[in-house]
Amino acid sequence: MSLSPGGKPIEDTEKLFRDSGAYLEGHFLLTSGRHSPVYWEKFRILEHPEITQRLCSRIAAHFRGKALELVAGPTTGGIILAHEVARQLGVGAIFAEKEGEGRTFRRGLQVNPGQRVLVVDDVLTTGKSVKEVIEAVKKEDGEVIGVAVLVDRSEGNMDFGVPLFACFRTPETPTYSAAECPLCASGIPLVKPGSSRQPMASD
Repeated sequence: MSLSPGGKPIEDTEKLFRDSGAYLEGHFLLTSGRHSPVYWEKFRILEHPEITQRLCSRIAAHFRGKALELVAGPTTGGIILAHEVARQLGVGAIFAEKEGEGRTFRRGLQVNPGQRVLVVDDVLTTGKSVKEVIEAVKKEDGEVIGVAVLVDRSEGNMDFGVPLFACFRTPETPTYSAAECPLCASGIPLVKPGSSRQPMASD
């Protein structure tokens, strides 16, 4: 049986997603703008506190002993994960909100200079949200010591300059530009997850 980086059976983690309805098949518009036949709906996981706690415990166990002082995540799903991982590690949790082309810490939340920060997110595809949080931490002179995600569907192509931990790494899943998408060519309705526009026109 294959193991995840945290030493847990990969099949066990994948089963959590499938059983909760988080693994979806169809024709989806990803946040990156690319199209995919598979979508990981993390909120079907995050709506179950017990499952979320179990997955976050794998992240916490992996980074325990690394002298972490703070956990940071992007809105929206990253808020829940940052809070739960931080709770298990006994440190603080903050979140970065969109601002222009990047992210920033608002509402009095801040990173102290030199503070050791773990960045967490739900599903890693292009790494855009994680990179934005890393930049927000660096702007406040914090030190990012690692990145953790629930699902890594980046096919191992991400390098953030710090260790990356994933509860589950997906098998290779194709993504397409809108112009080259065979699902569009087949006339399969395009769905934008999380939008009231479901399905949507292939625009």
